[in-house]
Amino acid sequence: MKLYAKPYTIRRQRTIGHTIGSTITGIMLTLILSVMLAACSTPANQPSDNGEMTATVEKVTDGDTFQLSTGERVRLIGVDTPETVKPNHPVEPYGKEASKYTKGLLTGQTVTLRFDAEPYDKYKRLLAYAYLEDGTFVNEKLVREGYARIMTIPPNVAFADTFLEAEREAREQNRGLWALEDGKDEGKAEGKETSVNSDSGTKEAATGQRPSSGQKSSDSTASGTSSQNPISDIPDPTKPIKGNINSKGEKIYHVPGGRYYNSTKAEEYFATEEDAQAAGFRRAK
Repeated sequence: MKLYAKPYTIRRQRTIGHTIGSTITGIMLTLILSVMLAACSTPANQPSDNGEMTATVEKVTDGDTFQLSTGERVRLIGVDTPETVKPNHPVEPYGKEASKYTKGLLTGQTVTLRFDAEPYDKYKRLLAYAYLEDGTFVNEKLVREGYARIMTIPPNVAFADTFLEAEREAREQNRGLWALEDGKDEGKAEGKETSVNSDSGTKEAATGQRPSSGQKSSDSTASGTSSQNPISDIPDPTKPIKGNINSKGEKIYHVPGGRYYNSTKAEEYFATEEDAQAAGFRRAK
């Protein structure tokens, strides 16, 4: 005796199978749509590690610092122009010229900001490489034209070699600040450099030379005691060794307590002497 499925049973099985298939397809489509919506909901044109964004410069506050139309402040990576706006501090040589140059270059301009490993510093400023619409690399231009010195602070070191080459060219051609008498001699002595006070986010001039009779040291208070804490002034206390490249291209590192440590403008920082030596630096004499 043969048994046959009733027609309505077959139709019901087909309907159930079709319903299950449609449900699975629907779930998959929902997941895909959710992923797409999540991607779309990510804020566009926002700072991110190694990312970039387009912005408009509202005003320039210093040779290496400016403000966007959004109110965010931007500090150019890898460069250091003479100080002009630090409270209770004299304008440094060539500071006005550098500030004026940057204002003419950036004010009101639409720029592309490209970020390195860290897009913000501890002062909540954007750390960026800035490009004009015609492709001009602003950071490099400031150094190459002699309006800025290099200042390399890891981990944002993508263009460290580019800036070093640009500074060497500016020095050789006596451009900008290097045409000044002080600029020509800058860095020839191991201690005659510029220190960075990172607690205030500004620069402080320091020659590293001993003051003449009756002259007070720039690192000292009226009583003759040191007014700076060299360890607390560095960006990363775990990397207290300062590496500097002088005008001859010599790589020299300074350890805490060294003769010129407090007056040295660091272009790189190291945790140990071994790290400094591995990077090609020699210890200061």
